[in-house]
Amino acid sequence: MSLQVEKLEKNMARLTIEVPAEELEKAIEAAYQKEKKRINIPGFRKGKAPRKLIEQMYGREVFYEDAANALIPEAYEKELEACEESVVSQPRINVVQIEAGKPFIFTAEVALKPEVTLGLYKGVKVEAADLEVTEEEIDADINRERENSARIISVEDRPVRDGDMTVIDFEGFVDGVAFEGGKGTDYSLTIGSGEFIPGFEEALIGAEIGRETDVNVTFPEDYQAAELAGKAAVFKCTVKEIRERELPELDDEFAAEVSEFETLAEYRENTRKKVAERKAEAARDAKEEAVIGVIIESAQMEIPDAMLETQQRQMVEDFAQRLQMQGLTMEQYMQFTGADPKMLLEQIKPQALKRIQSRLVLEAVAAAEKMEATEEEFEAEVAKMAEGYKMEVDKVKEILGEGGKKQVMEDICVNKAVEFVVENAEEIPAQDVQ
Repeated sequence: MSLQVEKLEKNMARLTIEVPAEELEKAIEAAYQKEKKRINIPGFRKGKAPRKLIEQMYGREVFYEDAANALIPEAYEKELEACEESVVSQPRINVVQIEAGKPFIFTAEVALKPEVTLGLYKGVKVEAADLEVTEEEIDADINRERENSARIISVEDRPVRDGDMTVIDFEGFVDGVAFEGGKGTDYSLTIGSGEFIPGFEEALIGAEIGRETDVNVTFPEDYQAAELAGKAAVFKCTVKEIRERELPELDDEFAAEVSEFETLAEYRENTRKKVAERKAEAARDAKEEAVIGVIIESAQMEIPDAMLETQQRQMVEDFAQRLQMQGLTMEQYMQFTGADPKMLLEQIKPQALKRIQSRLVLEAVAAAEKMEATEEEFEAEVAKMAEGYKMEVDKVKEILGEGGKKQVMEDICVNKAVEFVVENAEEIPAQDVQ
């Protein structure tokens, strides 16, 4: 097996991989053994027809596709390990030569990790965060706890208000004709939730229980149902039930119920401390993001499109896995939001680009400052992983392998680089930030 690397423009490369003819022959024979049971040849029992006869009837290339599909992944991975270039995208495969008795040749077009020329990364000036805790912030935190402790009560003596939880029947009409999917019975709707199209929930404010109300709305131009996009509609709605939250009184009794404190004053002071901790943590995160943003802006690098596309697809796959953990499929998410795969990839593109840029500049900082990860740091990181996954340390190491260990060591260096640039940044008043 051999590998040739041809550098292309914009940090792309073409890898030409040649597999010996004997390896191709083995793959063709394996494809024959796998497929022969499905091929009917007159005069032979199923699965007993000789390979040569099948090739004569269907062409010598009848098993080539299966053979290529079997050879390419293994050959590519093997040559990638031996390749000195740092590949950062999925390959775009093209078969150059496949013929029995000759070497199997294919190319893989890939993106290479871009070189980074660092600009400013030490002494970065960022806006100082305001860490003062206001009385309004404390009140907001306490009111959220009151909302969580609220009782839900039925209301019968007044019309709908903003924030009410309602149960409604509705049916929608366009040009006087009911449209598919526009009818609902005993539908639970919280006014102000933004669950329905713009204007629908606001129009229900003031509606009375049991009295039909006409709700006039216009579907957005980009509405997912094309036949309704931009159309004016009338929904005939009947409010069947109104419920509201009854907040507990703000007193010592409330404080004792929701905390370990006996008085409202003690609870309020503890809330002040919690808000201060959250603001400090948010400020640290914001400072880190701002510092890295400045470093990215002052650095020079050319991100290959294929590298960005690979990152986008990886992020979408991660998102799909998180949805699955919540009991949703990607198809259901698309249906609920009106999005499509292309739209989702485009939406995630800026975040994907920022993630790539951040990683590249931090790796460059780690290299510039000659940062290294020690075996002790690796062992500590693996121990954390083992604890998180409820696994034995040795098992985690086995799963990681050499490639995984290299990735962990690189991650440790990147984390050191983050700490370095943040510690070396200068926080100054907003008006002085350049």
